[in-house]
Amino acid sequence: MAGYVWSAVTQAPTRELFPGIRLRPLWSGANGAQAQVVELDPGSCWEGVDVHAPGPEEVFVVSGVFNDGERDYPAGSFIHAPAGSWHVPQTRTGCTLFVFYPEG
Repeated sequence: MAGYVWSAVTQAPTRELFPGIRLRPLWSGANGAQAQVVELDPGSCWEGVDVHAPGPEEVFVVSGVFNDGERDYPAGSFIHAPAGSWHVPQTRTGCTLFVFYPEG
């Protein structure tokens, strides 16, 4: 269909953000919106605080258990983090996240 964009996680380039935390970009929109998969190895933790700016962050836990520094979110969880909020992404078990930034 005209206008559709397709990508496969297995073919997306991988960029290591921190030890054990990888980003796989899937799509970027003209307004700065982004869709990506983030993979966290067991025991990995974001270095510092992840602040959501300029807009919100939407997270769906595809597999494993994600922890935001406060609580665990098992596979199937959806998290909306409003602009200006923050967390420290981490996992004890390992996890895969689908992350969407509607405003970049």
